[in-house]
Amino acid sequence: MEEMNVPSLKCKIEILSSINPSEDPHKVESAILNIFPNCDIKIEKFSIKGDSNDLHLFEKIHEAIHSMQSQRSYRRALQKNLDNDSTWFYLNKQAAFAGKIALCEKSDESPLGPIKVVLTSATIDRIIDWLILE
Repeated sequence: MEEMNVPSLKCKIEILSSINPSEDPHKVESAILNIFPNCDIKIEKFSIKGDSNDLHLFEKIHEAIHSMQSQRSYRRALQKNLDNDSTWFYLNKQAAFAGKIALCEKSDESPLGPIKVVLTSATIDRIIDWLILE
């Protein structure tokens, strides 16, 4: 596997998901860690949140975007949700639990609610370009 060329750009990464009453919080945590192995996770009663400032966290996402030829869908999501220096996208929670990366256009595409990934950076355009193009 080729080494991912991660730009040294400052970025705040937040990963958020609700925890439904029928869900095991640790399974939701596993789903997030399957995709974002090194993020710090806090579990609350009805939600879970992961935080990181390290773009290496996107290794699996970056790989998926390029191996599945899904640059266009990700670019569309990231551009559509861009607001000043922040953007976000949804991932399917069940897919993540199985270790798969599946982008959701809308939150209801993931029956138990999606995983929301929020990126905030003064150089957000460069981060989007890096994710999609490199």
